[in-house]
Amino acid sequence: MKLDREVILEAALALLDEVGMDKLSTRLLAERLSVQQPALYWHFKNKRALLDAMNREILLRAHDRRLPLPEESWETFLRENARSFRRALLARRDGARLHAGSEPDPDDLEMVEAQLAAVVSRGMPATQAMTLLIALGRYTVGCVLEEQAAPPDAQVRQQTLDAAAASRPLLAEAFANYRKAGPDAMFEVGVDLMLEGAKARLEGDAPAARRRSATTGNTKSPKPTPRR
Repeated sequence: MKLDREVILEAALALLDEVGMDKLSTRLLAERLSVQQPALYWHFKNKRALLDAMNREILLRAHDRRLPLPEESWETFLRENARSFRRALLARRDGARLHAGSEPDPDDLEMVEAQLAAVVSRGMPATQAMTLLIALGRYTVGCVLEEQAAPPDAQVRQQTLDAAAASRPLLAEAFANYRKAGPDAMFEVGVDLMLEGAKARLEGDAPAARRRSATTGNTKSPKPTPRR
């Protein structure tokens, strides 16, 4: 079998699913491919480059709502984008850990520009749109990190915590709601809060912008003082 980037990535992703991030190594990957480690570095200059390529491959395969549909509102697009991103990270073992700390590939910048343009064209300033995209992305990574980091005895720990909270009515109610909702619903709640907050800020900024525009438009330039 010819060793190329595609073969290495496929083997690396399979190995990630099998052993997780803690045990993933180029040595083990080379063994699985029946090659020497230097053969991997012909295609990837170091392990970081390999991890970045794995992350990008996961997103290319599973993150299918990276751009808005025609006539889609910015709120709907960003919600669907976050959902799609979460599904992609959950599709692989330790997907969030793999993604954390990564930077966009230069080849992805056109897509990021298109995402920004889609939101800006629907009425949001570019800086606010970028901040919201980053916040939603980091929130999504954080949620998936928590989901994928659950220890084997997570249920026992939850029961112990719930028992300790029973004498505290507010916490007991909140914990019960959290357990009942589950990670999918709780993720949606967080996304909704961010989008509703962004929409409220945008709507609150609009009247102020109109007032500034009206004030600027009604201000007459002073007549120049003739020289004497």
